[in-house]
Amino acid sequence: MASAEVRQIRRRIKSVESTMKITRAMELIATARIGKAQQRVAQNKPYTEKMNDVIRNIGAATGSLSHPLLEQREIHNVGVLVVTSDRGLAGGYNSSVIRLAEHAVAAHQAAGRNVRLYTVGAKALGYFRYRKYQISHHWLSVTDTPTYSDARSLANIVLDEYASGRVDAVEAYTTEYVSALTQLAEKWPVLPIEPPEAADGTVDVAVGYEFEPSAEEILGRLLPRYLEGTMFGMLLEASASEHAARRRAMKAATENAEELTRLLTREANQARQAEITTEISEIVGGAEALSHG
Repeated sequence: MASAEVRQIRRRIKSVESTMKITRAMELIATARIGKAQQRVAQNKPYTEKMNDVIRNIGAATGSLSHPLLEQREIHNVGVLVVTSDRGLAGGYNSSVIRLAEHAVAAHQAAGRNVRLYTVGAKALGYFRYRKYQISHHWLSVTDTPTYSDARSLANIVLDEYASGRVDAVEAYTTEYVSALTQLAEKWPVLPIEPPEAADGTVDVAVGYEFEPSAEEILGRLLPRYLEGTMFGMLLEASASEHAARRRAMKAATENAEELTRLLTREANQARQAEITTEISEIVGGAEALSHG
């Protein structure tokens, strides 16, 4: 009986060690990808800041910003964009975003608004499809290494939905990358576009510009590019958050596997010691029986 128990424990040890190799490899891969994702987030910020400056300068030159993408409508139909990953094993990364988005959908429906749902990533698609939500558009294989064409695809869809009047506002639920240890599930307003504010909270910037063609025409060309840049920044933040969450989850899994291996090894040693003790007792008992005979 003891021998069978030892064999079973050793099989469990081998299984845990095999799992630990996988989690350690995934941890190393995520660690390598975090650095690249952080670099891409940092590289995108100057472009976004310059776009903000130009839009603020147009507002200063014209005295106001006027464009259909900036107009606040009465909201009857709202678009909800949920950004998750295609793969799991990332701790609470996906569940926190999905939970936040689902609460928002329920709140909109309770307020009598129609909701059009857009999903990025297989996890959001699977979750909402399983619960019988109607999904208008979905994108897969995006957040691992997002490209600007991915952001343009998202922006074109939401722009078309907004321009056609199918939605009166679009909001995104995604994850903001704060640090390797902190990622926050947040709501990002997408449409209508909110005019960027200066660092002191004002919109007007005292910079003298002459525009050719008109400021209104430039604004009409610039705002779709601004939306694409916003989408791209959102995808980059989500990618960095996903890799950071996966690295942290795999590190914890590896540490748990190491601890379980130690416990199982100790248990196997104890079972083996009990087996040896039993064998010695049987030998001694047999020797005594022979001597008495």
